[in-house]
Amino acid sequence: MTASEPIELSIGVEGMTCASCVNRIERFLRKAEGVTEANVNLATERATVLVDPSVAGRAEVEAAIENAGYDVRPERESGAPGALTLDDADPDADLRAREQRDLAVKAIVSLVVAAGIMLLMLWPDALGMAMTELNWLLFVPATLVQFWAGGVFLRAALRQARHRTVSMDTLVALGTLAAWGYSTVVALAPEVFVEAGIEPVTYFDSSAMIIGLILTGRWMEARAKARASGAVAALVGLGARTARRLDGERETDVPIEDIRAGDLVRVRPGEKVPVDGVVVSGSSSVDESMLTGEPMPVQRGAGDPVIGATINGNGSLVVRTTHVGRDAVLGQIVRMVREAQGSKAPIQRTADRVTEWFVPLVIALALVSFGGWWLLGPEPALTNALVAAISVLIIACPCAMGLATPTAVMVGTGRAAESGVLIRGGPALEAAGHVDTVIFDKTGTLTQGQPSVRAVRTIGEAAEDEVLTLAAAVERGSEHPLGAAVVEAADERGLAPAEAWGFEATAGRGVAAEVEGRAVVAGNRAFLADAGVEAAGLDALEVGASDTDTTVFVASDGAALGAIDISDALKPGAADAVRELRAHDLEVHLLSGDRAAAAQAVAAQVGIDHVTAGVSPAGKAAHVEALRRDGRRVAMVGDGINDAPALAAADVGIAIGSGTDVALEASDITLVGGDPRLAVSAVRVSRATLRVIRQNLVWAFGYNVLLIPVAMGLLYPFFGLRLDPILAAAAMAFSSVSVVLNSLRLRRTAVRPHSADPW
Repeated sequence: MTASEPIELSIGVEGMTCASCVNRIERFLRKAEGVTEANVNLATERATVLVDPSVAGRAEVEAAIENAGYDVRPERESGAPGALTLDDADPDADLRAREQRDLAVKAIVSLVVAAGIMLLMLWPDALGMAMTELNWLLFVPATLVQFWAGGVFLRAALRQARHRTVSMDTLVALGTLAAWGYSTVVALAPEVFVEAGIEPVTYFDSSAMIIGLILTGRWMEARAKARASGAVAALVGLGARTARRLDGERETDVPIEDIRAGDLVRVRPGEKVPVDGVVVSGSSSVDESMLTGEPMPVQRGAGDPVIGATINGNGSLVVRTTHVGRDAVLGQIVRMVREAQGSKAPIQRTADRVTEWFVPLVIALALVSFGGWWLLGPEPALTNALVAAISVLIIACPCAMGLATPTAVMVGTGRAAESGVLIRGGPALEAAGHVDTVIFDKTGTLTQGQPSVRAVRTIGEAAEDEVLTLAAAVERGSEHPLGAAVVEAADERGLAPAEAWGFEATAGRGVAAEVEGRAVVAGNRAFLADAGVEAAGLDALEVGASDTDTTVFVASDGAALGAIDISDALKPGAADAVRELRAHDLEVHLLSGDRAAAAQAVAAQVGIDHVTAGVSPAGKAAHVEALRRDGRRVAMVGDGINDAPALAAADVGIAIGSGTDVALEASDITLVGGDPRLAVSAVRVSRATLRVIRQNLVWAFGYNVLLIPVAMGLLYPFFGLRLDPILAAAAMAFSSVSVVLNSLRLRRTAVRPHSADPW
C-alpha cells in the first residue's frame, strides 16, 4: 500500500508532570503503526503527531497515548467555521483554569492542615491530651490530605506502575506514602516502637506539608505557563469582533463569524478593518503597525488590499472580503506561532537523554540512603533512614529539566511574533541564535521592491518608444518587479505593446518571446550575451548605465536596441539593519543578480563590504553552500521568490513578507512588513531565548547535582547537616517555578530595532 500524505494531529494530554512523561509518550507514539513523527510538549501539554491516514487515525494515536499510561484531554468543540477565537490561542484554556482552581483549593487545605498539625505537635497540652492520643486525632486530617489532595500523585503513580514506568508522581507518592504510612503505624501501634527502643514520633505534618508545597508549586507553574501563551492570546485579541455588512442599500453590524468571502463590508473612520479583502470604493490611510511593525500609515484606495486587524484612518472604505478568521493573515500568524510554541528545539535533546534514567536513579539513591542510614547512621536509625529516603525522593525534580526548553521557546516565539517576526519553531529559533553570517538579497529586501523606470536609452536608429514597447510586450508575462516597472512605464506613455508568443523566463536573468515576428530578449547583459546579442551594442549601452540603477538590456533578432534604467530606492531601515548586525560581530554579505556596479552602489550606501553580483538563483544557493562549507553559520534574507534556493540552502531562511504573502512556506522565519531591521530582531530574540534555555538547563541540572547528595546526608559526617523533607518539598516546588519565571523574562526582551536592550 502506498503511503498517503501525512496529516497532523494535535492532542491534549493529561497527567504529564516531567520530562520522563514526555519521553515515554513519544516512545509509544513513535512505535505506533502509521505514525511518522511525534513531538510532545510539556509546557503546552499537547502531542503533535504526523500520521499516515491510510494506516491510522486519531483513535489509534489516542490509544497509543493511553497505552503509555496517560489520559487524552477531551477536545472542545470549535467555534463557527473560520472564526478566530481565543480557542485558537489555547484550546485548553478553560480546562487549565479549572485545574488551577483545583490545585489552589487543595494546596490551601493541605497547608492549613499541615500548619494545624505542627501547632498541635508543638503544644500537645493545649488539648490536654497525651501524645499517643493526639496522634490518633492527627491521623484523620493527615489521611484526608494524603488521599484527597495527594490523590493526584497517587493515581498517576498507580497508573504508571500498571504500565511498568515511573515519573515525578512516583517520587512524590512514594515519599509522602512513606511518611504517612510510618506515622499511621506509630499512631495505631505505638507500643511496637516503644518495645524496640524507638521514640514513637509521627510525620503527619511532613506528609501534609510536602503535598501542600508541591501542589502550590504546580499551581504557580500552571499560572506561569498560562502567561507564557499570552502572546498568542494577544494576537487573537487584535481581531475585530463585528463587521458592518452591506446588503444592497442596507448596512448591518454582524458578528465576524457571520462574514463570508465575497461579502461587502464598510469600514468607518477609526475602526478596525475586520477582514482581509480588497478595497472596492473609498480612500483612506491604514495603520498596519500591529501586524507589520511599520509606524507610518499606508494609503489604500480602490483595488488595494487591506489586512484584517489593521486600523482605518480618517476615510471610509468599502471592502470586498477575501479571507476571514483562521484563513486571514492574522489567523495564519496565530497558527504559525502556535505550531512554533509546540515544537522542540534541538538543545532539548540533552535534557531528554538525562531524564530517561533520572527517576529510576533517584529511587535507587533513596534506597541506598535508607540502607546506609539504617545500617551505619546514629540512633534512631530507622527514623533517620526514613527521613533521608523521603528527602531524596522529594528533592529530585525532573520537572525543571522538562520545562527548561519548551517554556523558553513558547515565550520567545510569542515575543518575536508581537514584533513582526514569525519563527516556525524551536529548530529555526536555535539556528538563528547561532548564525555568524547574514546574507541580504538586494531588490525587495534592502530596496523598496517598487522600482520605476528612470530613463530609456537607445543606440542606432531605435526609438525610446520602440524599445519600451518591445520590452513591455515580453515583460507582461513576468512576475519580476523590474518587469512590472517596465510595463507600468509603457502604460504611462500610452503605449500598447503587441502580444508576445513563446514566452520564456529565466529566473534572475531575463525573458524572451516572439513579438510581431521579431525575437525579443530583455534582461541582464549576461543573459543577452548568451542569447547571441552582439557585444559591441551591449558595450555601448553599458557605458551609459548609472551605478545606482538596475539596467534591463533590450535586443531584437540578435541586435541590441537599447537599455532601460530602473531605480529602486533603499528601504529606510536598510543601513540601520546592517550597522546593528555588524556591531554585534555578524558578517554581512550582499548577494544580487544585478550588475556589479548597481550592487556595489547599494552596498556602499548601507555599509556592506562583501558583495557578489550577477549571480543566478542557483548561483546564490551555491554561494550560501560555499560559506557553510567554510564553517560559517548562514542566515539568508530574501523576498522568497528568486531567492528560494538560497533560502533553502542556508542554515536559516529569512523571508521578507508583506500583506497577504505573510505566511511564506519556504522560510524558517518570516519578517512581517518587510523592514530589514526585523532581521536584527530575529537574531536578537533567538539569542536571548537560547541564553535563557542555557540558564534553565544549568539551573535544572545543577539543582539536582547539588541537592540530592545533601538530601542523602553526605554532609552529615562533616558538618552535621541534614535536609528536612519539608525543606526538600519547598526546594523542589521552587525549582520548577523558577525555570518558568526565568523564561517569562523573555516577555520583557526588547526585540524591536534600535533597542538598547543587550543581546
